[in-house]
Amino acid sequence: MPDPTRPRASLRTAVVWEVLQDALDRRVKATGREALDVLDTGGGSGNFAVPLARLGHRVTVVDPSPNALFALERRAAEAGVADRVKGVQGDVLGLFDVVGRGGHDVVLCHGVLEYVDDPAEGVRNTVAALRSEGVLSLLAAGLGGAVLARALAGHFKEARQALDDPDGRWGSGDPMPRRFTAEQLTALVQGAGLAVAAVHGVRVFADLVPGVLVDTEPGALDALLKLEAAAAELPAFHAVATQLHVLGETPGAAGA
Repeated sequence: MPDPTRPRASLRTAVVWEVLQDALDRRVKATGREALDVLDTGGGSGNFAVPLARLGHRVTVVDPSPNALFALERRAAEAGVADRVKGVQGDVLGLFDVVGRGGHDVVLCHGVLEYVDDPAEGVRNTVAALRSEGVLSLLAAGLGGAVLARALAGHFKEARQALDDPDGRWGSGDPMPRRFTAEQLTALVQGAGLAVAAVHGVRVFADLVPGVLVDTEPGALDALLKLEAAAAELPAFHAVATQLHVLGETPGAAGA
């Protein structure tokens, strides 16, 4: 899959793209259809939707922001994939006000659960949008990464507060409403009836390494990308990742 964010910001997305690419390839082979139906909840301006459409897939983006959807429309047109990208205003808790149930091969839920009042309902809705053989890509903020970042910045009380807070927040000034552990996210996915196919830590090191080093040291970016990929699957590093990615599969897809 072409990486639209390379070189610098690829540190934030490379692991997710790789996992998603593999999941899409497996769905294409299993269904015999080159074009899959993808639903991107909270997909914003199309960071994932437009590259997926470039691969030939049909993508519906549901997002509450009219400005983001306008940017999506413009971006899709510039990429020549306007006929394969549709944006509709809505959110994951009211998902079936704007899309149908059971009509998608793949659902993306990236950066959404942190902001909804009921994460469990949000996951159940994404699962209900899947076909009987489908895949859910879930990406959310990780608790451990925030605790580590606050501690390394010398904000030890805030780090402790995030560690103890039920929502993983370090204080009233924290812009993130909620964070998760890998165990919490996998429980949400399993509770909605999916099998957990994979769990990856995202941005394990990227947010801790000085940007100037990555930008100026020869070969540093590629080396860091390889390190992120190597650490992503190891459970020991899930506890310190800035984000966590869970790939869930319906029973039909898991057996395919």
